[in-house]
Amino acid sequence: MSSKLPEGWTRASKDGSLSQSDVEAYESKGFLAIVDFASDDECARMRSRAEAIVAEFEPETISIFSTGENQKRTTDAYFLASGNNVSCFFEEKAFDGTGALVVDKTKSINKIGHALHDLDPAFRAFSRSRKVYALLLSLGVREPTPVQSMYIFKNPKIGGAVTPHQDSTFLNTEPPTCLGIWLALEDCTVENGCLFAIEGTPEVTRHMEVDYPGGTREIRFTGAAPDDLDLSSATALEVPKGTLVLLHGSNVHFSRENTSAHSRHAYSVHYIDSSRAKWRETNWLQRDASFPFAPLTPDGDVHSTA
Repeated sequence: MSSKLPEGWTRASKDGSLSQSDVEAYESKGFLAIVDFASDDECARMRSRAEAIVAEFEPETISIFSTGENQKRTTDAYFLASGNNVSCFFEEKAFDGTGALVVDKTKSINKIGHALHDLDPAFRAFSRSRKVYALLLSLGVREPTPVQSMYIFKNPKIGGAVTPHQDSTFLNTEPPTCLGIWLALEDCTVENGCLFAIEGTPEVTRHMEVDYPGGTREIRFTGAAPDDLDLSSATALEVPKGTLVLLHGSNVHFSRENTSAHSRHAYSVHYIDSSRAKWRETNWLQRDASFPFAPLTPDGDVHSTA
C-alpha cells in the first residue's frame, strides 16, 4: 500500500490510541479506517476459531426445516437469546422454497453472534485487549463496555447485502454512546462486499424495540430512518486485512452483495460508555442477570496477548 493514505484513513499507533487529529477526523466523518491495527496472527486466530464454531454447529437447533409462523417464532426466540450465547445465523439464499438447506453449511453461514467477545477466548482476547481499551479511551469513552459482537463471513457468491443503517437504531443508550469497531480479517474490495460509509452522523430517529419483561417479545421498529440518503456519495472502504474501521453509532453505512469468488471475513464489536449512559430496557439485546455487561480494563483481558 502507498505511504499516502486516503482521506479518512490513518495508521495504527503502537499502543492503539488515536492522535487528536484522528479523533477530529472520526468525529467529523463518522468513520475512520485504521491500517495495521491487528496482526496477521490475530486475524488468523479469529478466522480459525470461527471455522471451528461453524464445524461444531448443528443447524437443527434452530429448526431450519420448519416453515411459516412456527419458524418465525423459533428464529425470533433464537435471535433474542443470542446476546447471551454464541449463535450461528444463515444467509437467506442458503435455503430453497421448502426451507431445505441447499448450500454446504461451511459456506451458508452469514454470521456468528452476539457474545463472542465474552464467551470465546480468541475473540475475547482481541475485544478486551489493551490496545482496544487505549483506542476507545482516546475517543473520550471513559468506561468502554462491549455489548455485542459478530463474526461476519460474506461468503463468495452468497454473501448478502446489508442495507444502509445506523448502529444506534439497534443498540441504544440514554444518552446515545454506541460505537462500533469493524476489523477486516481479509482484504476488502468492492467486488467482495466491502463496507461503504456516508460521511456524517445524522440524528438517529428509528429504533428497534422489544417489550421486556412479560411483554409479547415481538420485534418492532419505532420512528423512521433517514429518507434522503445519497448512496452515491458513500465512501467505499476497500481496506487491507488487519484494518480496523471505527463507526460512530449515528453513521450510516452498508455493504453490497459479494459477487466475487473471494470471501470477506470481518469481526465487529459494539461498545457503549457505561460510565455516563443507561442501557435502554427496550433494546432487543438483554443480558441474563447472571451474565451482566462488563467494561474493559486498562490491563486488557487475562487471555489477551496484545
